[in-house]
Amino acid sequence: MDILKLQQVGVKIEERWLVRKISIILPSKKLTVIIGPNGAGKTTLLKLLAGLWKPTEGIVTLNDINLQKLQRVELAKRLTLVPQTNNINFAFTVQDIVMMGRNPHLKRFQPVIGMNYVKQAMEKTDISHLADRLVTKLSGGEMQRVIIARSLATQANIILLDEPTASLDISHTIEILELLKELVADGHTVILSIHDINLAVRYADNIVVLNQGDIIDNGLPHQVLTNEMIKNIFKVDVEKITTNEGKMMFFFK
Repeated sequence: MDILKLQQVGVKIEERWLVRKISIILPSKKLTVIIGPNGAGKTTLLKLLAGLWKPTEGIVTLNDINLQKLQRVELAKRLTLVPQTNNINFAFTVQDIVMMGRNPHLKRFQPVIGMNYVKQAMEKTDISHLADRLVTKLSGGEMQRVIIARSLATQANIILLDEPTASLDISHTIEILELLKELVADGHTVILSIHDINLAVRYADNIVVLNQGDIIDNGLPHQVLTNEMIKNIFKVDVEKITTNEGKMMFFFK
């Protein structure tokens, strides 16, 4: 069981704190959604969790080991970040891109090993039929599946995603979120940022609310997401309702 933990973590750039004194333990084998207004610090938090940014203060650990003490190759085998933008302008095939997920496991000049993991990743994300297609010819939803498949090919247990549905229509958005729920059911830990509060309610096992670089709340969606909290953080009036199926959602006034 892989446990990501932040202890009194802050990042300061040019005399400005992007996040400050953040302490949190991210639950394993759950889908955690990070929400907050623009500029709240969501991308910064994900980069800290991925070990891409070194904290100005505090420490980020994976199983009580400082991420900054782990070699990049070793860290890449254990967690992976899907960034908000994935512009690939070269004529790689889908399989070429997914195979790149095996790079952390390769020694210098060694041919690709673990092609079975590449095939499994493509099957899991339902892109096997696209294996020979050029990525420059894919739709936004197809491309996002390819990038997630590349992450799965690393065999990393923890998958971090920064706004993975930002450029997708509602149909592809639902497909991606359903896929992430399936990955959690298979034993992965998934942590992602998202803007849509109702999608967060529908898919999250755990919610982290960020605002102005600080964690406002963290916990179960029905406990964290209240009318008052949403009004205070997002500056909109909402009404919490329950659907006929017994699901919680918010109506924006």
